[in-house]
Amino acid sequence: MGISGSGRQTLTEINVTPLVDVMLVLLIIFMVTAPLIQQGVEVNLPEVKAQAVKADEQKLVLSVRADKTLWLGTDDRPAQVLLPDLEEKLRANARVSRDHELYLMADRALPYGYVVEVMAAVQRAGVTNLGMITNPPPPSAEGGGR
Repeated sequence: MGISGSGRQTLTEINVTPLVDVMLVLLIIFMVTAPLIQQGVEVNLPEVKAQAVKADEQKLVLSVRADKTLWLGTDDRPAQVLLPDLEEKLRANARVSRDHELYLMADRALPYGYVVEVMAAVQRAGVTNLGMITNPPPPSAEGGGR
């Protein structure tokens, strides 16, 4: 450190307190907003009583909305796929060719025949393990006696 003519020393240290304050504020903002972000495609799933499947990693999901649009992906930005192109897209997908596994999330309002068409295209693409995603029934429906 050099001494100037007036006898003062120059301060060469960086004050990190404002940086830490900004980082803490950003951390709090991300912690609050992260649970509010809904991932995937909105689908009105059927409710069935079934045992949950335990998965070690996030699997590839094919979502079919009520308007018969197909969405392929696991993140918050899935890709829209047309039914004629579905088989080709699945064959080109590295995860499908490696695992031969896919989860199908179909809207409850879809006609059964359309869902079967989608399942047939998935099977032709080489998927041997096809899982169906559903919602559990509400707690009031489970406890009812007959």
